[in-house]
Amino acid sequence: MIKRIWTVVWKPSARWGLGVLLIVGAVGGVVGWNVFHGALEHTNSIEFCISCHTMENTVFQEYKQSPHYKNASGVRAGCPDCHVPKEGLPLYAAKLRASKDVYHEILGTIDTPQKFEDRRLEMAQRVWARMEETDSRECRSCHSYDSMDFHAQKPKAAAMMEKAMGEGETCIACHKGIAHKLPDMSAGYKKTFANLQALAAKEGAKAKTLINLDTKPLFLDRATASAGGKGDGKLLSGSEVAVAERDGDWLKVTVSGWQQEGAERVIYALKGQRIFTAALDASATAAVTVTETVVDADTELTWKKVTLQAWLSKDAMLGDSDKLWAYGKEMYGAACGTCHSLRAPDHFLANQWIGTLKAMKRFVSLDDEQYRFLQKYLQLNAKDTGGAGAHG
Repeated sequence: MIKRIWTVVWKPSARWGLGVLLIVGAVGGVVGWNVFHGALEHTNSIEFCISCHTMENTVFQEYKQSPHYKNASGVRAGCPDCHVPKEGLPLYAAKLRASKDVYHEILGTIDTPQKFEDRRLEMAQRVWARMEETDSRECRSCHSYDSMDFHAQKPKAAAMMEKAMGEGETCIACHKGIAHKLPDMSAGYKKTFANLQALAAKEGAKAKTLINLDTKPLFLDRATASAGGKGDGKLLSGSEVAVAERDGDWLKVTVSGWQQEGAERVIYALKGQRIFTAALDASATAAVTVTETVVDADTELTWKKVTLQAWLSKDAMLGDSDKLWAYGKEMYGAACGTCHSLRAPDHFLANQWIGTLKAMKRFVSLDDEQYRFLQKYLQLNAKDTGGAGAHG
């Protein structure tokens, strides 16, 4: 079949001369190219972008309030200036990806304001990821560090820009939401946490080693546990425990960690690191078993390796710690990656993260439970702790 088609294509024409065929082919090629180029130009216009009402009624109205639409210099950056590569294969690849947008417009995936808001974070993250991959290529078609007069900028802006230039930062790392409303950055990790809660409920805390999703009270006696109350201490979120006994909705677990001599009411995850595992009432410290005593050569502080057996409720206990740390990574990106590029967790030492995160606390929208968990995630992935996976 293929051979027959090949023969027909290359068989000399008995009706038309070679010259006529070449001219017709050339004219057809020119016309075809111009039609193709015209289609590209048309789809690179703001008018085409807002021909979908989902764009016109949402992000276009936000864009009209931004400096990219209206500014003192009268220079406007349109939709394609920010979202479409200028030429070559990246341009054609972008057009192919855009066909998916047309498909979802037909399906009505985001055809109501609520549907759009439900997917705003997902869509924004996709665009940000692409811009990071290309080092904000479209931004740099207008902006460049070499063309900036830092002395003409406000001092704080100049300091941030010069720092970004020195560290090779990409534009989108700091300039999210510059033309469109920022999505609810917490929506993603809140949904992930809800999924983890559902997974924990489905698992029923059957694994031998578990990790808690949130802070839980600890009880030294089973009878006291049934009565409820604040307990004899608390297990902070993100703390792995070994199950020693099961009794209905309650688990007797072994909490392992380190105590500093003179501060026995706190159990830390690692020796010499202020990574909180459990906080105990004064009366509960007597129940702690010391298995090893070490003097830190650098600080001359005495640390004791300890275990504690206590009861806790089996709800919100997960068998796979990796899933919880993935939630921590997502929270870190959402809470701390909006105004500036993220520092890798291993950029700081574990104890340095305490002060670093505290300095930024007023800029993030986290409750106390989320804040403590985020700090623990960063500390367990710090420069001197080897990552959360090293402490399972």
